[in-house]
Amino acid sequence: MGKREFEASIASGGHHRLAQMIGEWEGTFRLWFQPDHVACEAPQRGTIRGILDGRFLLHEYRSRFGDEPIEGVAIYGLHLDDNAYESAWVESFGTGTSIMFSAGPAASEHFNVLGSYGDGQGGPRWDWRTEIQQPDPDQLVITMTNISPQGEAARAVEVRYRRVANTGL
Repeated sequence: MGKREFEASIASGGHHRLAQMIGEWEGTFRLWFQPDHVACEAPQRGTIRGILDGRFLLHEYRSRFGDEPIEGVAIYGLHLDDNAYESAWVESFGTGTSIMFSAGPAASEHFNVLGSYGDGQGGPRWDWRTEIQQPDPDQLVITMTNISPQGEAARAVEVRYRRVANTGL
């Protein structure tokens, strides 16, 4: 797709919807290693800004796991040719030294991508689903789900943000 399709998307399409997430955010980070047992709950602050003329969003954030600081960066996008959401995610806590690439059909109204990671011991890969919902202009809910090689899904991370500043709309 060309420039005209992107301009239409940024004016009133999928890129416009993504741009609604631009801003300064703060909220709560929750982490689960086992179902029904929150392993960590900590404050999280994040900034989401548009990059490359609005083609992508850059999400930078900080939180903690106990005394250990967590820093993360994600790039979110909408690939118009494939009609797919895409992301690249790195974090000082969750991704180690790898970059998690994820993608998913842009059929739903919210950002929803699937990536995978190895268990570090040569076993089968696990899937990792990231969903971002914006129930209203001043709230974001980021949910990450761990999916075993057998297909069992378990909530792993939830970030509930509230907008503290609107930096780009």
